[in-house]
Amino acid sequence: MSSPVPSAAASTALRIEPLTPAIGAEVSGVDLARPLDDAALDALRDAWARHLVLFFRDQDLTFEQHKALGHRFGELHIHPAAPKDAEHPEILVVHGDDKVEFVAGSLWHSDVSCDVEPPMASMLRIEQVPSSGGDTLFASMYAAYEGLSDRMQRMLCGLTAVHEGEQYYRGRYGAGDLRDGSYPSAEHPVIRTHPVTGRPALYVNEGFTTRIKELPLAESDALLAFLFRHCARPDYHCRFQWRANSIAFWDNRCTQHLAIWDYYPETRHGYRVTIQGDAPFYDPDRRP
Repeated sequence: MSSPVPSAAASTALRIEPLTPAIGAEVSGVDLARPLDDAALDALRDAWARHLVLFFRDQDLTFEQHKALGHRFGELHIHPAAPKDAEHPEILVVHGDDKVEFVAGSLWHSDVSCDVEPPMASMLRIEQVPSSGGDTLFASMYAAYEGLSDRMQRMLCGLTAVHEGEQYYRGRYGAGDLRDGSYPSAEHPVIRTHPVTGRPALYVNEGFTTRIKELPLAESDALLAFLFRHCARPDYHCRFQWRANSIAFWDNRCTQHLAIWDYYPETRHGYRVTIQGDAPFYDPDRRP
C-alpha cells in the first residue's frame, strides 16, 4: 500500500509504493530536476533507509542536475575507470549494444567495493531502453545476513574479506587508464555495520570479493561460494523494469545488484553518479 509523505518540493504529496517486503520502493510526486528542499530530502532519506533502493519514473536530468542531486546526499565519488580528460568525471556511462563485449554489472556486486572507502550510494538514470529486457535485480544484504543461522552469523562477524578490482576490471580497463594508475584493492569486514541504521549486513560479492583473509584458500573458496549463492536467493530481491528516464537510487552499504544483459543486439544506455562513502566497519555493540 502506498503512503503519502508531505513534500514542499512538489505540488503533490510524495508517494512511496513498496516493491517487496525486503527491498525496493517506487517514488512518485517529485521532480528530481528541481532542487530538493530540506523536507523533501528528509522524506527521501527516510524512505531510502526503509527500502534500500528507490525508483523514480519520468526524470529528465542534465548532467549538472544529476550531479547536483547526488551532492545533496554527499560528496561525489570518482570511478576507478573514469577517463582522466572527461568533462564530467563524476558521471559514469553505462552502455550496452551489439558492439560491446561486456556490460557493467553482469555479476552480483556492490559498486566499487574494492575501494578502501567504497561509494555509499549510486544513482543510475537510464536514458535509452531496449524494446524488452535490460532489467536490474537488487538484493537486500540485511535480509541475506538475517537468513543465516546464528552460528554462521557469529563466525562471519570475526572475518575479513579481500576485495580486488583486478579480477573485475582486467580486460576491460588497462591499469594505466585507471584513476590511481593501478587496480584498486581493499580489505573489509565480511559483516559490516550500517553507519546510519546500525543494522548488520553481509558484505561480500561475486564481482569483487576474492578471498577471506583468515581462512585457508580451500575453506575461503568454499565459504564464498556458499555466500554468493545465498545472496542470490530470490526472496531477498526485487526486480526493476526500466523505462526511458527512470532513476534507481540504491545504498551500496546494504545492497547488491545485477544488470541483466538479455537485450542483445539492442541498446541500453544511461548515466550513473556515485556518492562517496566511508571505510566499512563492524561494531558488535551497535544494533538498531
